[in-house]
Amino acid sequence: MIAASLRRMITHPATGGVLLFVAALAAIVMANTDARALYNVIIHFPAQSNSATPSHLTLLTMVNDGLIAVFFLAVGLEIKYELLQGALNSRTRAAFPAIAALGGMVAPAVIYSLVTAGTPVLRAGWAIPAATDIAFAVGVLTLLGTRVPVSLKVFLLALAIIDDLGAIVIIALFYNTTLEPLALAAAGAVIGIMALMNRANVRFLSLYLLLGAVLWGCILLSGIHATLAGVMVGGLIPLTLPASEVSPARALGHRLQPWVVYLILPLFAFANAGISLQGVAPGHLTSFLSLGIAAGLVVGKPLGIVLFTAAAVKLKLARLPAGIAFRHIAAAAVLCGIGFTMSIFIANLAFGHDVPERIVLAKVGILSGSVIAAVLGYLLLRAILPQQQSSGVSAGRGLTDEGNTRAQLANGKESLRSWPVRFPPQPALAGLRA
Repeated sequence: MIAASLRRMITHPATGGVLLFVAALAAIVMANTDARALYNVIIHFPAQSNSATPSHLTLLTMVNDGLIAVFFLAVGLEIKYELLQGALNSRTRAAFPAIAALGGMVAPAVIYSLVTAGTPVLRAGWAIPAATDIAFAVGVLTLLGTRVPVSLKVFLLALAIIDDLGAIVIIALFYNTTLEPLALAAAGAVIGIMALMNRANVRFLSLYLLLGAVLWGCILLSGIHATLAGVMVGGLIPLTLPASEVSPARALGHRLQPWVVYLILPLFAFANAGISLQGVAPGHLTSFLSLGIAAGLVVGKPLGIVLFTAAAVKLKLARLPAGIAFRHIAAAAVLCGIGFTMSIFIANLAFGHDVPERIVLAKVGILSGSVIAAVLGYLLLRAILPQQQSSGVSAGRGLTDEGNTRAQLANGKESLRSWPVRFPPQPALAGLRA
């Protein structure tokens, strides 16, 4: 019974969010108590103890430049799956969450820019409140159990996936140092080779991963943040195969999932959430930087999502997902203000090499805004959702369309049990290639 209970706890969809919260809380507590020295020793521990090891090669840099690339690889696999087989595989299905994600990125950036308009040195942080943390958002949503319509879960997941893709594009375009043409050319050559392998039906996963490691090194040297290599590799690994074979992307996704959920993301949270408030005056906690980020997450996210989707429905550019109303969208939009992982990642890129106090204040804004969004979103959803979700609500992997079949509904429910990589049963892949 103990083993079964432990297995259920580990496989519960909210476990990833709980681990992230515990890791972040542990980092904050250690950074502000007598354990501060121990925390600094841990995150700045060198990869090797000999003197030949570069001083910058620490646990913190390995997590932020190396291990987090594995998370982006999982995101790349997820994006490819949703585009080809999941909730985003048609224009009508992708339109509503795509427009919602756009609004959820534009409005927070605008609000942050307005709050910090009088401080030009803070302009680089405009994208910090534009991201949504998938693990935390889904973790909070699953606390409501069966009361949440499947279509609302799928909407939130699709929005967060598109949001991640937008954040990746923002990082590539706006948060890079001086580019190295030779390294970029080498990266382009590796990408070309992998694309030809995919086209030629090469299915050796180890070969893709080997070239992916080479691509990571090339992008690291090029001046573009190396984690983007993970997304590229995820998009180039073959997804679908005849039913008699095993999908390389599906196999890799299942292997990566426990490492990402139970190790990489909690480790990232622990390494980056250790905000020491020593020397930070109360006035600093209400600085324009912290307020701009918190306002962008708590106000900008729901405002942008609701306004953009309402306009899209009014203009008949998209339709509401089946079985839910705008009050559900508004409550879920508040939950999208949880911007922990990607927001901290962008904050490190924007201010990590700047004044040390600035990155602290940025993280204060991220943590405070994310906590407020999580609590408000949970309370709103708890207030508007019925005690038990009616079995008559139809919502499959698609986001609209009354024609969703029972099989699609089953696949949709099954896919929501795990994160970040979700694949349908193997028979559903028969005869398809990508």
